Amino acid sequence: MTNKVVLASGNTGKLREFFHILGDAGFKIVPQSDYNVVDVPETGLTFVENAIIKARNASQQTGLPALADDSGIEVDALNGRPGIYSARYSGEGDDANNQKLLEEMKDIPENKRTARFRCCIVYMRHAEDPSPLIADASWEGMIMHKLSGANGFGYDPLFFVPTYGISSAELDPAEKNAISHRGKALQQILQLMKESKL
Repeated sequence: MTNKVVLASGNTGKLREFFHILGDAGFKIVPQSDYNVVDVPETGLTFVENAIIKARNASQQTGLPALADDSGIEVDALNGRPGIYSARYSGEGDDANNQKLLEEMKDIPENKRTARFRCCIVYMRHAEDPSPLIADASWEGMIMHKLSGANGFGYDPLFFVPTYGISSAELDPAEKNAISHRGKALQQILQLMKESKL
């Protein structure tokens, strides 16, 4: 099985995780940049809506089946923010996003710093697919008081993983892929793709 699937993302951290997990399953994952796919505005109000928008756009522009993920961090003390706006939280990239989150959380006590990463992955067989495959997974943790670790990307340096006692950015990439929101959602979507005999 060497099904070619376009990945609707330009995020190098996400691309690495997708290639690592799906490449082993026999799918040929190609980034949408190989086809000069033009990004589309993420106008959805939920992770699943945004993932569908991105997958449909990539499939329309390439004629290939497409995978897209939309993911972010939901902080309970902030009523689930930044949520779908995680990547655009500060408007200035990962470092500024982390600083903004630290600032917003500076007066929040330890027992109220609960949060989770959430990932929704959509697979569309073609741009008009009326029933895309959808996987949704989350990863529970806490928001730390300062950045720690150099692995990962996004909010990983602020996300404390209780089962390991360290930040997501201090995890070995293989360990992270085994337990993270994206790792779990990718395993779900892989199972759905196998059951659909893709």
